[in-house]
Amino acid sequence: MLQRRLIWSSISNPVVQSNGNSQSKWSVKQVTKSNFSAALEEISTCVSEFDFIAVSLKNTGAYSAPWQRIMPIDTAHTAYLKAKYAAERFQVLQFALCPFKTKGSKLIVQPYNFHLFPRDELKIGMPSYSFSCQSSYLTSMAQEGFDLNACIYDGISYLSKSQESAAVDRIGNASPIGFTAQNPSEYTVADSVFAERIKSRVKNWITACKETNKMPEDALISSLRKIVSGDEVYGSRPCLSIDVCSERQVRLVMETLKDSVDVIPLLTAAKGGTIRSVRVVLTSSEEDRILLLKELQSEEKEHNKLLRGFREVIDLISASQKPVVAHNSLNDFTFVHSKFLAPLPSTLEEFRSSLCLVFPNVLDVNHLMKEISPMTKVNNLPACISYLKQRFYAPIDIEIPNQAEVNEVKTLGHDVVKISQLFAKLSSILKIAPRTPKTVEGHLPDAIECYTNSFNPCFTSSHGPSDEDVSVWTDNTRKISIKNLVFLWGFRGVTSAGKLKSLLYGSHEVFHNEFDVRMVDKSCAVVAFGNPGFSEVLLQLLDSGGICTNTLKEMLADGLTAAGYETYQKVCELGPWEADLASSMEKALEETESFSEAQSKELSRICWNNDEMINLDDL
Repeated sequence: MLQRRLIWSSISNPVVQSNGNSQSKWSVKQVTKSNFSAALEEISTCVSEFDFIAVSLKNTGAYSAPWQRIMPIDTAHTAYLKAKYAAERFQVLQFALCPFKTKGSKLIVQPYNFHLFPRDELKIGMPSYSFSCQSSYLTSMAQEGFDLNACIYDGISYLSKSQESAAVDRIGNASPIGFTAQNPSEYTVADSVFAERIKSRVKNWITACKETNKMPEDALISSLRKIVSGDEVYGSRPCLSIDVCSERQVRLVMETLKDSVDVIPLLTAAKGGTIRSVRVVLTSSEEDRILLLKELQSEEKEHNKLLRGFREVIDLISASQKPVVAHNSLNDFTFVHSKFLAPLPSTLEEFRSSLCLVFPNVLDVNHLMKEISPMTKVNNLPACISYLKQRFYAPIDIEIPNQAEVNEVKTLGHDVVKISQLFAKLSSILKIAPRTPKTVEGHLPDAIECYTNSFNPCFTSSHGPSDEDVSVWTDNTRKISIKNLVFLWGFRGVTSAGKLKSLLYGSHEVFHNEFDVRMVDKSCAVVAFGNPGFSEVLLQLLDSGGICTNTLKEMLADGLTAAGYETYQKVCELGPWEADLASSMEKALEETESFSEAQSKELSRICWNNDEMINLDDL
């Protein structure tokens, strides 16, 4: 049993402010397109030196209707589907990143806040985004000092991994040898003729270039010679372009050139990804060859940086294999996967498997909080920190290396520091070592391992109810099977769960025993039965119309409709995402009925055809 204690937390060398709010003095480096390259070098060093990486996102919205937010009645599957829908509709405008480590009671953090905006940097029509915005989210960011105009003009663009692959195919890029040479033993007669012609052409071109360098030549004659021979210039070096029409010809050219130490072949791709030509660049010496290769590597690096944009940071975090700490990890990482990796898969398990390939260890401070107080609402970071402050003594000194004096009132990116602080406090209280082991690379201590990669909002580390058990009550940890839930809508004039429960109570024998009612939104309620099987009885009763009480008869006449959890799950899987849950449930039922009718007709047709065949056989 955790003892109730007081907590004390301070900031190392704080700049005292008149209002006493030292958080506003946290120095979070703001990163835009103009200082992105420099910040990337800094972050690379920090990530390698620190033990954990905290992340926090600011999006243009989360859900468009009350029922679309993740609720206690959601299973892990439906919660993921809601998060997926939000990630596909809204956009990330800020991505805060904070490498951190602990030394005793000292927390060393290095926070950065990236301003993002999807932009067609390469003029290729990618990324072509349209996204939704909610005024409340933009207002909240503006109150923290966020400048939307600056974000649009100076925000960092990016391409996801899947978009990058498509972009490379569309724009092409000159690159060093990337093909395996063709084996001469596999040559056909046509291959041999082509290879000899290329070999002779390249040899004569190299000889001509070297002779031209030895003696001066008239400018007109030099120009005519270049036109006839197909000479070009790559920078200041002579270059010969060899057109190819197949991948086989590319391999033949590579085989022909492999013994030529003076030249470097570059593959030039056309739009669509096919190789259009092989450009042969002539170097003057071995030193010049090495210099050209370094230039090509530098050009490729800059090209990739321009192509990937902010995703360079995502790749950096992934390459480090450091544990990533978040708050509400399901919401954040559905956005991360959708924007920076690839389109979201259809199921939670596929999502988890895909994400673990990039981020093998994701920790959610919400799950750690539930170990301390499962019943406490911890929907936001201030609530979590305040709860711990009232009950536990866990001194944490926050140190930001090279922190400069901060005179602005902006609090952009401060959440990521709070996540780091909260994780350090929880690690201290739960006696979890907040350091990654140096000896076993890629593995975490067992005390932390059990909290990783769980994207179920109702997660607990202990073995509890199955994934199909949910909670109907926000102030009670009791779980109930989704088979015991019934959704009701079409109750006119009823505006509260209490009133609806009083109308239902005693109207049938299923409502004489333990049951409860909760409003999902203003149009739909969920009824939770304490006894198994009562939900099926109610659904059959309402479907058959065999109602013997006046109350239920009147409610049915007014349009009362009921459905099981499978209909709610279908709404989350296929839509429609209407403003009212009742409208979405109605459309889902209509689709189910239409599908059932179509199946019945198809079955009748098959039976009729079989009967006809039997009659013909009798004849």
